[in-house]
Amino acid sequence: MPPSLAGMNWIAGGAAAAILLPLLAIGFGMPFWIAAIISLAAGGGLVGVLSPRKPFEGLDASGVARGKIEFARSLLTDAEPLAVRLEVAVSSIGTPKVAERVRHLARISREIFAAVEEDPLRVDRVRRFLTYYLPRAADLAEAYALLEKGSARDTARIAATSDLIDRLDTAFTHYAASLQEADLGNLDIELKLLKSSLDEDLGPPPQLPVPPAPGKRRA
Repeated sequence: MPPSLAGMNWIAGGAAAAILLPLLAIGFGMPFWIAAIISLAAGGGLVGVLSPRKPFEGLDASGVARGKIEFARSLLTDAEPLAVRLEVAVSSIGTPKVAERVRHLARISREIFAAVEEDPLRVDRVRRFLTYYLPRAADLAEAYALLEKGSARDTARIAATSDLIDRLDTAFTHYAASLQEADLGNLDIELKLLKSSLDEDLGPPPQLPVPPAPGKRRA
């Protein structure tokens, strides 16, 4: 069974330390104990660099917000491998138009992930995307690649799968746009609140005089 991504960082760190120790001790003539300390530090640093980052690590919340963050983290953790599958499938698809469509699906997925990480409360808007459309997209992209490589080229299934990938692209774009619309809605609210506060503290802005219509003289 292949090692998990979480275990690969420890393998890489151990390998780096094992290579560095004899290099420092023998190649550079360092005392063994100094070479061992440097090697362990370098290996440990590599483990830290390669350790997978958990979504929302920088957020500190409690209560309801904490529950929402944990829910969003769980969904994104499950969704991450699906985006990777889309990215890998691109190189396996021979039809340029379909490959570009799948590449676009992967790119939009990453944009949606980033938007949810920025504000976990957005996760409810894209829950169906993360749990239904994204898994189906990964399955279809891999199925299309297999159909292309089949000995008996099934043109009907290839066409039907390509059509569904096109429709999924429309759905992905819709979900990305819904997040943007939510941002604009929040901006409108912020602008109204700011204007209300300024009017309360400073008074309403002065009204500029209306210029006379062309061809009319002032009395």
